Amino acid sequence: MTEDEILALERRDGLPDALRVLVAELPRGTWEAHPNFSPLTRFWLQRHLMFREILEKLQAGTRSYLDGQQDGEQYGRNTARMAQFFLQELHGHHSIEDHHYFPVLTSLDQRLERGFVILDADHHALDGHLNDLAEGTNAMLRGLSEKDPKVAAGALDEQLSGFGDFLDRHLTDEEDLVVPVILKYAPEIH
Repeated sequence: MTEDEILALERRDGLPDALRVLVAELPRGTWEAHPNFSPLTRFWLQRHLMFREILEKLQAGTRSYLDGQQDGEQYGRNTARMAQFFLQELHGHHSIEDHHYFPVLTSLDQRLERGFVILDADHHALDGHLNDLAEGTNAMLRGLSEKDPKVAAGALDEQLSGFGDFLDRHLTDEEDLVVPVILKYAPEIH
């Protein structure tokens, strides 16, 4: 197995130690107290939290429907609205990172260049998962009018769980790489 295959989003359980040099120096619990922790960094972390929370709401809504606590019409409407927002916002977020933030951050510490290559590869992998999630959501919406509407909702629930694992792995690794670079070098990012 190649290093790229080992470090693929669907396989890895964290960044290699060589890419964790700054987070070892500047661990998570110290970030907000650091003098270079800016409002932009706070906003960026809040966006990550928002993505996690929306995904949890999508899954909670699906489970509520599967458990009979929510009718199909309300479930479909809520899921369609949240899924569309989630997919659009996450895609836009990744685009800004790839085209604006990552190039600036990569240039600040060459030891971490490989980490930004991994994060970029994650974004491409997540694009495929986002497309699958959109298709799964659409299948669930079509399935609401079928004989057993909970079959497609159950499939979506499984898909959301798997996607949640990939997304959390990516966001955690991204935070562990990006925030310490920002704290150490205080780049001008707008």
